[in-house]
Amino acid sequence: MPSQTPRGHATKQGILEVATAIASVEGLEGLTLGRLAADLSMSKSGLFAHFGSKEELQLATIEHARQIYVDQVILPGLAHSPGIATLHGLCDRYVALMERRVFPGGCFFAAAMAEFDARPGVVRDTIAALQRQWLDMLEGAAGDGIGAGELDGSVDPIQLAFELEAAMLSANWYFHLYSDARFFALSRSAIRRTISAAASPKGQDVLEEVARPEA
Repeated sequence: MPSQTPRGHATKQGILEVATAIASVEGLEGLTLGRLAADLSMSKSGLFAHFGSKEELQLATIEHARQIYVDQVILPGLAHSPGIATLHGLCDRYVALMERRVFPGGCFFAAAMAEFDARPGVVRDTIAALQRQWLDMLEGAAGDGIGAGELDGSVDPIQLAFELEAAMLSANWYFHLYSDARFFALSRSAIRRTISAAASPKGQDVLEEVARPEA
């Protein structure tokens, strides 16, 4: 297949921006070439030149959403020192992404998991693999915290990551259900309390520094 021209790449990126917004609200199954063509005032044939099937469109949309999380959550979170600072940074950036309503329907992957968790296929497998990477990242940061003496040696990184993920996803669900931004503050409080409960005295000092509200 010939490589895409810069103009073609820009067009495709614009299409995917709209696709991720639609999917976060209406689900990946709500994505159709006909729906996108209407929203973008494009022809179906023009869209078909970029995506040969609905599944290809869904996978490209997932990849586009993944890159947004990499740029706005993962890279800034990993810029902190390994351990509690990174663990808190990843969680805080995730909450901030929801707070800014980067996706109109809330967390793109939370919606995708709810939609495809019981539907076997390549789309579900892709979502599951990306979610596994995210959990591995949280677990790895917790493991680094144990190694640095910031978290108690008895802490289970898998359990800690699960509890933090629950606090983040709860903010996503309840904010969009009630349109109440207080759930973000509740989530941040739960994240801090969960990490604090697992932290050593050294880790408490790190957490106090990284979780301090900006002036």
